[in-house]
Amino acid sequence: MRANDLPLARWIALLLPLTLIAGALGSQYLGGLYPCEMCHWQRWPHYAAIILAALSFFAPRTSAKRLLVILAALGILTSGLIGVFHAGVEYHWWQGVTACANTLHATGGDLLAAIVRQPVVRCDVPQWSVLGISLAGFNAIFSITGALVVLMLATRRRT
Repeated sequence: MRANDLPLARWIALLLPLTLIAGALGSQYLGGLYPCEMCHWQRWPHYAAIILAALSFFAPRTSAKRLLVILAALGILTSGLIGVFHAGVEYHWWQGVTACANTLHATGGDLLAAIVRQPVVRCDVPQWSVLGISLAGFNAIFSITGALVVLMLATRRRT
């Protein structure tokens, strides 16, 4: 491995999921796009990747740093693969595995009022797209590509 490959892999493994999560949260809280259940599924591996990549900056040995970066890349890849699945559901290439989620958090007498106020979020209909690519599709593209780059950099042999 060249001397600068692992540090570059660490930065990509940290900044890529941070950027994608910032975009997801921004589209939710600033753009008013409510996430469906599968949108949330794509976020969890990114959260794990952020933690693993951040820990790699504090690991004492190069082998531990490399392992943490590889695990972060696998988290990013997992999110991308979930994004492929979600995009396939949106394009109606296959069925989703669950009913769409909602953002409902109420009990008792407030339940009906909460139901009426909540938006319906369907997993099989993209809320936003550019050139026919939804947010799930963009997550798949960026996450899979980024994960493969990180894995290549983190596992490259010395030349």
